[in-house]
Amino acid sequence: MFSRRGFLGSAALAGASAISGRVQAASIPEAPTMDKVVMQPPLHPISGPDYRPVVTLNGWSLPFRMNGDWKEFHLVAEPVVREFAEGMKVNLWGYNGQSPGPTIEAVEGDKLRIFVTNRLPEYTTVHWHGMIIPSGMDGVGGLTQPHIQPGKTFVYEFEMKKSGTFMYHPHSDEMVQMAMGMMGMVVVHPRDQSFRPVDRDFVFVMSTYRVDPGTYLPHVNEMTDFNMWTWNARVFPGIDSLPVRLGDKVRVRIGNLSMTNHPIHLHGHSFAVTCTDGGWIPESAQIPETTTDVPVGAVRVFDVLADNPGDWAFHCHKSHHTMNAMGHDVRNLIGVSRKDLAKAVGKLAPDGMAMGSTGMAMGNMEMPAPDNTLPMMTGTGQFGPIEMGGMFTVMKIREDLARDDYRDPGPYKFPRGTVAYEVAAPAIEPARQKPGAPMKNMKM
Repeated sequence: MFSRRGFLGSAALAGASAISGRVQAASIPEAPTMDKVVMQPPLHPISGPDYRPVVTLNGWSLPFRMNGDWKEFHLVAEPVVREFAEGMKVNLWGYNGQSPGPTIEAVEGDKLRIFVTNRLPEYTTVHWHGMIIPSGMDGVGGLTQPHIQPGKTFVYEFEMKKSGTFMYHPHSDEMVQMAMGMMGMVVVHPRDQSFRPVDRDFVFVMSTYRVDPGTYLPHVNEMTDFNMWTWNARVFPGIDSLPVRLGDKVRVRIGNLSMTNHPIHLHGHSFAVTCTDGGWIPESAQIPETTTDVPVGAVRVFDVLADNPGDWAFHCHKSHHTMNAMGHDVRNLIGVSRKDLAKAVGKLAPDGMAMGSTGMAMGNMEMPAPDNTLPMMTGTGQFGPIEMGGMFTVMKIREDLARDDYRDPGPYKFPRGTVAYEVAAPAIEPARQKPGAPMKNMKM
C-alpha cells in the first residue's frame, strides 16, 4: 500500500542549495512509498491525455502532482529489504521503499520535474537511460552534474521528446549501486491515442545477484557467477503471473540491467518486437518471433494477440536462469544408479542426499537448506512439480476476465480431451550408462 513522507522540514531545507533556483525546498512534493511485493492496479491518468497505463510485475507506478504544466515526481534513493520469494529476503538499495524503484509513466511532450533525495550512505545520481534530454540532466556524476551527496535533494527537469520504454539507474559508483538493485523503468505513452493501442500493458526489469545461501547481502563485486536471476527483483514462484483476457492485444516491455543477455520465450504464441529503447520499429521491419533476445543495457517490447487460452510458460531460455540459488559444483551422475551410494552417504551425513536416483530432477527432493535461501527448482502446478525458479512465470489467458482485472485467476480448467495422457504399455527399465563407456545399441 502507499504511504507518504513529507520532506518539508530540516532534511528538505538542508538540501535546498542543491535544488534549482526555480524550485524552492518548501515546494518539494511528498514521496510515496510502497510496502507490497505484488503487482498494483494500473494508475489511470487523472489529467491530460488519456492512455492505457502499464502494470509492473511485483511493482507499481509512481504518483505525480501537477504544478502548472510540469508533472512532478519524487524519488528517494534508500536502503530497502526486498523479498525475492517467500522464504528469502535480501538487503538492497532502491527507491521509495522498493527495489527496483517504481515505474515512472508520462506522455510524449510532457514536461517532467523529478526530485531525487539521497538517503543512501554514499553519493548517487540518476541517469535516464535512452531518453533524449539536455546533457546537464543526463545524470552522469562528475561529468554532467555534481554527485548527490547523502541527505541532499537534486531536481531533474526535461521534456519527453518521444514515446517509448526507457530505464533509470545511477551513474555514480555504478557497479556497486546497480549490483545493490538501484534501477527502474520509465514508460512514455504516445500523445496520439490511436498509435498502436493495446488492451493490457506489462513492464518489468531484469537483474542478477549473487547472494550466498544463509546470507542477506549481495556480492557487489560479482561479475559472472550469479545465483539469483530476477524479474523485478523476484524469482519464481514469487513472480506475478500475467493475467490476460482472451482476445486481448498485449504489450510486454522488458528492460535488462543485468550482466548478461536473456532470450525471453513465450509458449503457445508468436509475437512481434515492436519497440526498443531506441524507438518504435516500423511494421514493415517486424517479424514473427517466439523468443527475443534482450541485450545488456537494452529494452525490448513485444506485442502479442492472446488468442490461445490456457496457462503459458513465459521465461528466459537459458536453463540456468530458471534456477534459484544455483549450485555450480554438483557432480553429474545422470544414468548412474546410486542406491548404495545414497546409503553410504546417509551413514556419514544423515541430512545429506544424492541428487535424484533418476537424474537431476529435483521436484520430489527434500533436503535441509540454510536460512534465507530457496530451492534451486521449485513450484507446484495442478499436475505436480513445475521444477523451475529464477526468470519464470506464467501468462494466464482466460475468457472471463474483466477489463482491469489483474488478479491471478488460478489454474486453467482444461477442456476434456485436451491434456497429454498416459497409454498402456509394458514397463521399461531406464537405460544406465556404464562409467567410461558410450551408450551403444540401446534397445527400447
